Amino acid sequence: MRGALRVGGISVAQEQLAVALALGAERIFCLAPGMTADALALQHAAERGGARFQVIAGPRGLLGQLTSTDELFALADGLFASVDTAQELLGQGTAVLVQPVEIGLDAGFERIDALLASGGALRIPGRLIERLADLPADCDAFSALMRIALQAGISQRALPSTAMVAGGTSGRGFWSLVRSEAEAHALEPLWIRSRTAQTLPFNPSRWLAQVVVRSFGPALLHAGSGTRLVAIGAGTLLLLALFAGWFGFPGLGLIGAGFGWICVEAAALLARIESRAGPGSEVCWSWHTAYGWASDAVLVGLLAWAEPLQPWQPQHDRFFPPLMLLALLRLVPRALPMGWTAWLEDRALVVLLAGCAMIAGMIGPAVHWAAVLLAIAGILWPRASTRLTPP
Repeated sequence: MRGALRVGGISVAQEQLAVALALGAERIFCLAPGMTADALALQHAAERGGARFQVIAGPRGLLGQLTSTDELFALADGLFASVDTAQELLGQGTAVLVQPVEIGLDAGFERIDALLASGGALRIPGRLIERLADLPADCDAFSALMRIALQAGISQRALPSTAMVAGGTSGRGFWSLVRSEAEAHALEPLWIRSRTAQTLPFNPSRWLAQVVVRSFGPALLHAGSGTRLVAIGAGTLLLLALFAGWFGFPGLGLIGAGFGWICVEAAALLARIESRAGPGSEVCWSWHTAYGWASDAVLVGLLAWAEPLQPWQPQHDRFFPPLMLLALLRLVPRALPMGWTAWLEDRALVVLLAGCAMIAGMIGPAVHWAAVLLAIAGILWPRASTRLTPP
């Protein structure tokens, strides 16, 4: 069964279920010999999405299941399609998706006639399902439904050219027939690249996390615990950074905090892939937000411990400058919604600059002056950008 093939840790069947739920399907029919462990997992996912799930052994299992007012979406075995592309093509009403035969046959789709090949998906009225009773019980379900729809005069809708290049992938859209493990592995890099396309403003940590996920993401996702493993690693590094600073090794702590920040950015990208949310849909992960606050608290401590305490100086005094610096690093991007302020959100970059200041023996003045410059930017830049031109 092609539905069990995995692309980046996500099975073809899981992606098809996501497509069906996005199209508003109320009942999901899964062609399978029985209720296997994979089918049971799909059932739970379908029920969480508000749909009923039913396993049928063959196409005749659809008989009597739909009324004349219902509509049926059908996806070919092995079709790996992105949700956005499927909604665009199948959300316009009943149709049989088709493509030029020379392109379709090369990609593994079924031939319809001398000019056209199947597009791997269709949307038809429920009344046509009864015609399955006239066909053999062991017929191919999708092929049979496609022939019935074409004979009934259901309109044909051509796949756009953007869905038919580079093996069925283009930009953010995917429309590919996965028939083997080799084809699934070949599709993975392109699929992960599309899922990890950054829509947030650029900063070095996001770029580095993107490179790491695109390089090692497939292995982590196939392991089944990619996001959890990387998130645990980020939390562990942050905890070790705190202990290192507490025991008098703030430089070592800064290194741990920097790597931890890159790990949590990578975990956010992996979570986006595993949730099957498109790159244009930014998912708010509460644990990512909590990690950001925890990271800032640890950085305040590390920057304070990095500055030698003077004999006349109270313990709490050295925490004030780094606290103001981290507070301004959070406030200025809100006051100045500009692309370059994304660099101020990059805690690994803060760690790198602090490390350079420590090596130069200037960590105290560097923290003071950085806070002063951020305060000046927050005060003056909005006035300059919103100044009115006199009449």
